[in-house]
Amino acid sequence: MKPPFFYTDQFLSHTVLRLVPRAVVPNYITALRFLLVPIVFFFFIYGHYRAGGLLFVFAAFTDALDGALARTTNRISEWGKVFDPLADKLLVGSAAAILVTRFLSFYLAVAIVGMELLLILFGYWKKYYRRAKIEANYLGKTKMISQSVGLGVLCLGVITQSSWLILAATVILYISVAFAILSFFGYRSI
Repeated sequence: MKPPFFYTDQFLSHTVLRLVPRAVVPNYITALRFLLVPIVFFFFIYGHYRAGGLLFVFAAFTDALDGALARTTNRISEWGKVFDPLADKLLVGSAAAILVTRFLSFYLAVAIVGMELLLILFGYWKKYYRRAKIEANYLGKTKMISQSVGLGVLCLGVITQSSWLILAATVILYISVAFAILSFFGYRSI
């Protein structure tokens, strides 16, 4: 049976990853995401939603890139297993804290950020105290994708002042909370 990300990884490997120089290792892409988080946060906090939204989408896409690069070139590292999900959670958490609180609901923002904190704390506890193997799974990836899409759609809705896009973002983000809960109970990764 193929791993859950096989087809996405293969697609990225035959398209976008061909443009990535061989000298670039997956951890460099993760480090780039860490660097982008405060810039995205700055743009969102000061209401520059176009620039923040474009950088957010790019930063979220780097999550797919570094994972696919690591798996397709057999360059999975312990550093990447720990810091890739942390970079994701910082990106999503900071964007949700600002955008969701400002335009949707404080309680939805608390649910998104709270679940991210619980997942990261539980993951580290499981890895360092129970010595369990930490690896990506489809629930966590679906959660990340739905969060990224929901926040991207929300940003687009704010920019265009489209109430139906904001409604769509709300639905997608509630679905992402459901996947966060499922990934917590079906836990194998951060």
